[in-house]
Amino acid sequence: MQNILFTGAAGYIGSCSAYHFLKNTNCNVFIIDNLSSGFIENIDFLKSHFKERVHYINANLNDIASIKGIFSKYKFDCVVHFAASLIVPESVIKPLLYYSNNAKNTIDLIALCIEFGVNKFIFSSTAAVYGEPKVLPVREDNILSPINPYGSSKMMSEIILRDCANAYRDFNFVALRYFNVAGALSDSNFEKKSGLGQRNKNATHLIKVACECAVGKRESISIFGDDYDTKDGSCIRDYIHIDDLALAHLSAYEFLSTNCVSEVFNVGYGNGYSVKEVINVVKEVSGVDFKVLQDKRRDGDPANLISDNAKILNLTNWKPKYNDLRYIVNSAYLWEKSLKGSDV
Repeated sequence: MQNILFTGAAGYIGSCSAYHFLKNTNCNVFIIDNLSSGFIENIDFLKSHFKERVHYINANLNDIASIKGIFSKYKFDCVVHFAASLIVPESVIKPLLYYSNNAKNTIDLIALCIEFGVNKFIFSSTAAVYGEPKVLPVREDNILSPINPYGSSKMMSEIILRDCANAYRDFNFVALRYFNVAGALSDSNFEKKSGLGQRNKNATHLIKVACECAVGKRESISIFGDDYDTKDGSCIRDYIHIDDLALAHLSAYEFLSTNCVSEVFNVGYGNGYSVKEVINVVKEVSGVDFKVLQDKRRDGDPANLISDNAKILNLTNWKPKYNDLRYIVNSAYLWEKSLKGSDV
């Protein structure tokens, strides 16, 4: 049985990805998370389904001695690295936090992989590495030109991974450049308030925030900028359901297990929806006409980001199942209703 290390898997994407690894492979999952932005409820859900195959360790990645001790104790087949700071506006005002927590911690983690012979590494990257792409949909070979420290920190980590893969013959990685993820695990039982979805005390993701408005947890939602060069003046994004994004990590693991090469893949559907369009779909799905305010642009927000996903479709076995904005929104809405009354 393989041992796979997940960093940051008490969070949204990490916990859902761990769930699909546990469901679809015969592996043990070891989760390192300090719960600074993750939730113990996600760990508890995984343990309730997969029992002794889930091992949780509360630790900080910057505590190198402790992390080295974990590598010494367990032999890992692969590292799946989610742990990072990820709020774009925050990165603009706290750049050092992002370069330290994202780039530096990734360096230390890679170094431990090389020291202990862990030759497969899956990295949680982002479409923010592209900045303001001049050609859409954006391909993996587009010039990287991030416009915020969050995107820059992820780009730096990708470069470090590339250089290490070139220097150490047995070390290979897959970097997955996420587009905008939303929704809840399809295996969730919303009536019993059991499942995995976005738990955020100060959410910034559009669909999450709009669904909080729909269930009465917020009074209003703001549209940040209506003067972009887009069809309705609001930003356009490529939205992907959490199950499809999580399963892309499993496909990346299978790719690394059968191909001794490194790759970078976009993970999106190749469809673009504006902020205004998404808000309207949330209103239609929920039946709630919540208040929408207009605000100024946020620093670091590109106008338009849509993926070209041909590469991951051609080179891996990934086949998205939930390419439907209404399905994504309904999933997120049902999850938010199940959380109503909690503080997340």
